[in-house]
Amino acid sequence: MINKHSPLPIYYQLEQGIKEMIEKGQLQPGEMIPSERELAETYDISRMTVRQAINNLVNDGYLVRKRGKGTFVAATKIEQPLKGLTSFSEDMRARGMEPGAEVLDFLIVPASTALSQLLDVREGADVYEIRRIRLADGLPMALETSYIPCSIVPNLTREIVSGSVYEFIEKNAGLSIRSAVQVLEASVARKMEAELLQIKEGAPVLLLQRRSYLDDGRPLEVVKSVYRGDRYKFTIEMERGK
Repeated sequence: MINKHSPLPIYYQLEQGIKEMIEKGQLQPGEMIPSERELAETYDISRMTVRQAINNLVNDGYLVRKRGKGTFVAATKIEQPLKGLTSFSEDMRARGMEPGAEVLDFLIVPASTALSQLLDVREGADVYEIRRIRLADGLPMALETSYIPCSIVPNLTREIVSGSVYEFIEKNAGLSIRSAVQVLEASVARKMEAELLQIKEGAPVLLLQRRSYLDDGRPLEVVKSVYRGDRYKFTIEMERGK
């Protein structure tokens, strides 16, 4: 793994070697890697060099440190193509994972000026405010806050929103969801978000804001989701215009 006569820095060689072992499955998600001292002794290099390689791999999301325990291979990120409109539950099932939701709030609130414009309802109209932690195989993936006009789906319940709202709307409410507009930004976890998502405050997150529309053009939902940056990534397929 290490060639001390190579023009490549030793920390970079170690970094690439560990990364290759992870990508080839020789190191599995959740597996603890050798300590800095053990790696330094194995390759006859300084602990400072090892630390630099490990820091880079942690920053790139390949490794994760657990205080008092050691450094472990990070869980594989879930990849979601930004192509086609699917629900969180559909995304997880497509990847062989069991979707779930922990409902934090299920309220009926008056639409603010901003919400009334986004949902095309009068100011003060009743809208559902739904705050959920979205789970995959029981692990928190995203913190989601959504608003839906009560006039469109008058029979939503806390029990229903613990599952897939999109599935209920299309199968039980007789409505068809046509499209959505999404905005994706990089951000960092605030204290409450970090606690709910079980990550450190200030950890990188992906902020997604979506407005969904029904077949007849009516806005159905406004949603803001905070995704864990260490567990989720989005891919975009692009073609060069001619």
